[in-house]
Amino acid sequence: MAETATHKTHEITLPVRWDDFDRYGHVNNVVYVEYAQEARIAFSNEFFGAAGSLPVFVRHIEADYNRPIMPDTTDVRVRTEVIKVGNTSFTTRQDIIDRHGSVCCTVTSVLVVVDTKTSTPRAITQQELGILTSGGTGEGE
Repeated sequence: MAETATHKTHEITLPVRWDDFDRYGHVNNVVYVEYAQEARIAFSNEFFGAAGSLPVFVRHIEADYNRPIMPDTTDVRVRTEVIKVGNTSFTTRQDIIDRHGSVCCTVTSVLVVVDTKTSTPRAITQQELGILTSGGTGEGE
């Protein structure tokens, strides 16, 4: 399977919790990664079903912090987009957006699909490829 460019997107609103803020009055940098993880789980549950969620390991993650999330933001939107699909892995880009519509952080992650019995990488199936790409849902394909 050749590497595929894609634009499958998902968006979720997450609450900003009081303990997400640090002593400087903005959301702590590590919390952005937690928001990204919660959004990736929601993405997987929506497109693969909670029981059949796609099993992945995070291979690589990077976060570009553009601006702080301040206390006037009570919910953030996380937009998840699958930007690349390979043989055993895919890459997501996630924008974390504050109440003003500003992208405060962009998280890029490389996720490796794994065999749950052996915890080793496995090939992405055609059905999974259909779900990960904008070409279809994978259901009935």
